[in-house]
Amino acid sequence: MKWAIIYIPNTFPNPDMAAFIAQTAEQAGFESIWGGEHVVFPVEYEHVYGFTDSGEFPNTDKPMPDPLIYFAYAAAVTKTLRFGTGVVLLPEHNPLVFAKSAATLDFLSGGRFELGVGIGWMKAEFEALGIPWEQRGKRTDEYIAALRRLWSEDEASFDGEILKFPPVRCSPKPPRKMIPIHIGGDTPAAARRAGRLGDGFFPAVYPNRRVKEELPMLIDTMRRTAAEHGRDGSKVEITSGGTRKAEGVAWFEDLGVSRLTIAIHAREKEEIYRELMTFGDEVISKTR
Repeated sequence: MKWAIIYIPNTFPNPDMAAFIAQTAEQAGFESIWGGEHVVFPVEYEHVYGFTDSGEFPNTDKPMPDPLIYFAYAAAVTKTLRFGTGVVLLPEHNPLVFAKSAATLDFLSGGRFELGVGIGWMKAEFEALGIPWEQRGKRTDEYIAALRRLWSEDEASFDGEILKFPPVRCSPKPPRKMIPIHIGGDTPAAARRAGRLGDGFFPAVYPNRRVKEELPMLIDTMRRTAAEHGRDGSKVEITSGGTRKAEGVAWFEDLGVSRLTIAIHAREKEEIYRELMTFGDEVISKTR
């Protein structure tokens, strides 16, 4: 089992903690650290966030760094740790600009980047950015296809319903000429998108009260959709949350989950170091 730490850029946004946590995570045996994005937080928005009882996104008055820039900073002080977005709101970005940014991070880190993408849930954020809320799912699908062309082809072009561009050169390329794309989301639609398009499926970080009921259904939906599109769903890497105990890992492995995420509980350096190193000794070392 691979272990990852989630929520890093928005929980520990300052540069000193970014370097400290990345280096400590690497030392403790974590495979990766992950974090999401919101470009802006509208002061007023519809409270439909699915992971709080109020529907409000927590700490909207706190810093949330751009994850790609944050991870580039952390990559410079680590050697093996990987970095993943959980998630980038892909339809909010110009796909050609984003292809260059993501490829540059992957290039400079030696191929250590995992791209988690979602379609977004906060309509007011799209409106503030001047980006249409409608068809964001279709836009995401086309952007994923365009990113893969821009990363792999010397001269890439695209002629979709929404996105069109003539032959262009985009460089540097990722070292493998691809970056794994993980589809984030805890809905059947996200599971179907992962089955159709994903290198990975990241059905969010589940509170314990939901994981046993919902995760098997979502994974089954992803795999059935993959088969319908001539893909092998068992090759779609699954990332989930739901346990911090070595004895809890077997249930996830039986489902095909290969990466589990945890959040850091401590907030001060000494306590963070102790928490991560203890987790490495008591959990990671026993579940490799």
